[in-house]
Formats: sequence, structure tokens, C-alpha cells
Amino acid sequence: MSLGHACVDVYQGAVAALVPFFVAERAYTYAAASAIVLAASLLSSVVQPLFGALTDRWAMPWLLPVSALTAGVGVAASGVGGSYALTLAAVAVSGIGVAAYHPEAARAARAAAGGGNSGMGWFALGGNVGFALAPLLVAAVVATGGLRASPLLVVPAVAGAVLCAAATRATRARVEACGGPEAVGSDDWGSFLRLSGALVCRSIVFVGLSAFVPLYVRERAGGGDVAGTVALCVLYAGGAMGTLVGGRLADRYGRVAVVRWSYTLTVLAVAGVVLAPGWAVHLFVALTSAGLYVPFSLHVTLGQDFLPRRVGTASGVTLGLTVSVGGLAAPALGALADATSLRVALVPLVALPALGRLLLCGLREPAPPGEPVPAPGVPRTASK
Repeated sequence: MSLGHACVDVYQGAVAALVPFFVAERAYTYAAASAIVLAASLLSSVVQPLFGALTDRWAMPWLLPVSALTAGVGVAASGVGGSYALTLAAVAVSGIGVAAYHPEAARAARAAAGGGNSGMGWFALGGNVGFALAPLLVAAVVATGGLRASPLLVVPAVAGAVLCAAATRATRARVEACGGPEAVGSDDWGSFLRLSGALVCRSIVFVGLSAFVPLYVRERAGGGDVAGTVALCVLYAGGAMGTLVGGRLADRYGRVAVVRWSYTLTVLAVAGVVLAPGWAVHLFVALTSAGLYVPFSLHVTLGQDFLPRRVGTASGVTLGLTVSVGGLAAPALGALADATSLRVALVPLVALPALGRLLLCGLREPAPPGEPVPAPGVPRTASK
């Protein structure tokens, strides 16, 4: 499941990694380039919870290999031809593939992990490794052959489809036994909505930095396209360790506490990205990556435990709607950058994790799967 997740999430990272090439080869404005990120995110933000609701009613293991192929075909087609409309359509198709994958994959991964934080951390690690490798993959293919070489980017999708098909055969019985109306516990919509609001704040920060950090670092630190690609890799690479560290910290201190600490770190780190001189900006990009990725898998398991009767819906929202909605803010940030500068456009990203931290105040640890919900007035203990 982790390896298949890596192959699919290459295509989330690939869209942002393609932006500098679209700007260089096709002379897109910042606003036009950021709209490509929006196209990849918009349909996903709407469709993913719908797929989640479907998986709450029926097991759909076949969806994993099909969605992996769809995600790859869309990105592979984005560099073919010079039409802006066709490029938008291609990345939108990829976004639908990504949307269809995650709710069913999160259910299967949670079942395979036995409900544990560390196990889900490994699943999230796969996706984050895919993100981290995307700029290198895009650079290897597109920097060598130009945008017309983009069909070669379909290769990870084929591998992902094979891995997903193998994984679903191994976990199908467990998946069919998880979640649904028979699940133990009751849905806590209030806590789930507050968690989702914090995730929206995280999403805007992540998508905004993904779209503009390569251009910003190239402008601020020098070094050309190489410096920008390195910065994007650093931003994504935090997921390689962050999700595993987050799972272990959550086992010791509780998920809610770790998520709160992470949002506080993100506020300080993003401020450093905006203010740090020269190559020091890479250090703060790394700290931002840690703040964004340590709570990544914890968001998913918290959402699933807040809605134990709607695990697919919770997965679709935490992995889809709240993550993808960040793309809605990308054109506004791009327009602000066109009107002022990239540095000014990044300033609003400092306040958003602070708002997310406020939303998390007072949030309690939910009961893990299979444990009874405590009576009113009785505090929940940290999940082990």
C-alpha cells in the first residue's frame, strides 16, 4: 500500500514541478501557471468526498489500480500540444484519478495497519516519498526532452496500478470488515469540522509554497532552476521522515498534542522562509516541511476516529477536500505575486497555520477503533 501510494502521489507533486517549465516554455504568467495547480486540485476537492461516501457503502478495491492509471495518464498528457485549455483538462483528469484513489486506499491502509498510528505513518510515508521524488522525475524527463517528453511520466502509474492490485487482494477481507454503519462509536461532527478547518489552513500553505517556492528561491537565493528544484525537493522530502516521526510521537504524547505542536512550528518556519536571506531560506523550507508533514497521517486517523461510521467520507475529506482546497487559493496568490512580488504573496501564508492552531484549541483525543466512547465529562486518553 505504501509503494502504491508513492506511485500515485508522484502526480500530485508533478503538477507543481511542471509549473516552472510551463512558465519557461510557454510564457505563462504566474496567475496562469497557478491556475494549472487549481485545475489539478478543484475536481479532486469536490469529487474525493463523493468517492469516500461511495466506499462507505460498497467495497471498491478495483478503484485503486484504475485511479492510479488515470492520475498518470493526465499528467503524461499535460505537456503534449501547446493548448492551454487541453493542459488544464489533462491535469484535471489527473486530479480525478488522485481523488478516486485516496478514500479507498486510506481504508485499506488503516485495516492493514491494524488501526495503529505508526502503521498509517508508513502508508503516508509512501505518498510523501512520491511527492518528494516528483520534482526529480519531472526534471529528469522534461529538462532533457522538453514538455513534449511528458508521456514518459506515465511509467510510475503503471507500476502503481500493479502494486495496488496486489495490495487489495491481500487486504480485501479486512477492508470489508472495517467502518460502515456497524462501526463502534458515534460520529463527532463538531470535532471533525474543526480538524477540517485546520487542514484547510495547512493546505493553502502547502499548495502556495509548492507552486511558488521554486520561483521564489531562484529569485532570492540565485542558482537558477537547480536552486528552485532543490527547494521543492526539500519541501517535499520532509514527508519522508515527518510522517514516521509523527506516528511515533503520537504513540507517546497523543495525536492532538503532536498536531498542535506542528502547527506552532509551521508559523515560525514560514515566517523564516519569507524573511531569511540568501541560501538560509532552505533551512526554513526544511522546518516548514517538518511542521506540515509530522501531523499528516495523524489528520487522517483523527478524522476517521471522529467519524467511525463514515470512515470513507472522513478519508475523502481529510485526504481530499481539505488538502485540495488549497488549490483554490493558488490563483489569488499568483495574482498578488503578479501585482506586487513573490515575497509579498507569501506573507499571508504565515498567518494561516496560526489560525489552524486556534481551531485545534480544546480538541480532544477521539476513541481509537474498537474502543468504547467515554461517557460525557470523562476525558479521552491518548491513543496508543
